[in-house]
Amino acid sequence: MGIVSFAETAVADTPLTESVTDLKAAVSGITAGGFTNHAEAFQKAMELFDPFSSNAKVIVMFTDGKTTAGLPPAPVAAAARASGIVIYCIGLTGSDGIDESVLNDWATDPDDSHVAVTPDDADLETLFGDLAVNISKPGATNIIIHERVNQDFMITSVVQPVKGTAEMIDANTILWKIDRLGVSGNEGATLEFFIRHIGQDSGEKLVNRSIEYSDTEGNAVTFPTPSVMVECGIDVEPEPCPKPVDIGVGGCQDFAVIDLGDTYLESLGRIIELNLTLKHVCPGKRVALGVILTEIDRNGTEYSRGMKTMTIPAHQDRYCRDIQIACIRFVLPQDLDVSGGNENSVCSTRNLKARVIAHYIDTDFKCCDTFG
Repeated sequence: MGIVSFAETAVADTPLTESVTDLKAAVSGITAGGFTNHAEAFQKAMELFDPFSSNAKVIVMFTDGKTTAGLPPAPVAAAARASGIVIYCIGLTGSDGIDESVLNDWATDPDDSHVAVTPDDADLETLFGDLAVNISKPGATNIIIHERVNQDFMITSVVQPVKGTAEMIDANTILWKIDRLGVSGNEGATLEFFIRHIGQDSGEKLVNRSIEYSDTEGNAVTFPTPSVMVECGIDVEPEPCPKPVDIGVGGCQDFAVIDLGDTYLESLGRIIELNLTLKHVCPGKRVALGVILTEIDRNGTEYSRGMKTMTIPAHQDRYCRDIQIACIRFVLPQDLDVSGGNENSVCSTRNLKARVIAHYIDTDFKCCDTFG
């Protein structure tokens, strides 16, 4: 390990060393300065490493993330990562707060395993301990991850990861296997998959029901807990509350006549029921049927009023026959009237057009398997 302290400038307080005594003495000798030069701190830390060494290289940046001196640090941090150095950022919230976004920018991805923010000294000590264990572990082999999503979701597809292989066990479970990870150097792995919401209610929902992890070395792994906000629809109030009429009755008055004014019928409209006959339907063949309804205004322009699609079951008579289709219903709210009538009355004429599309679903035709 080596130690770099930084204020207006950065100083390498120790070279890379195995001496705990030297490291403690260097830390004890650090005093607070008035500025924060992150760019020079990253540069000094990079200079401690032997570029020809095959050992893993790790920088742990301990800061509030607020640069007050020197060059912009983001390009220097990016250069360090590009050279193979893994960067962890530890943030301690102080009196001036903390800029967590820049810590995420500097650190190696993914952020949730390389950036940690703690509000007090006690949590900080635990955090450093966990980090030391993570850095010094010899990696993992024969990794198996079982991930199960909640019942309100179903997995639709899995993108094969760069590390290992992943497969869907069922609509809710993924099995991810990785032969080795982080054995010869620091590395991570990401699995991407897609889900669809199939629940009946809305709100914020956790994606995962459980994640089980195991490897030969017995590593303990903490996974994030992603959630999604599900909006199942918009509340609709078809009829507004009636406006109240103020009524006053005088003292000692036991009878009063009050005119409440006009009241109109609410939620007017009509239901159109269509019947038709399918001619000459052959036996053993289902029919796909579609009915399209439009309304015509005074200028002849058509407006969609709905579409119904249905499957007509096959009959088993010996010969082709006509099939009666009854009770295909459409709802026509009065507020959609474009025919030119009175929107407050169902006594006006509505001008409509209906189109019917039908074809067989079943057929004897099959594509050729080969061309010869």
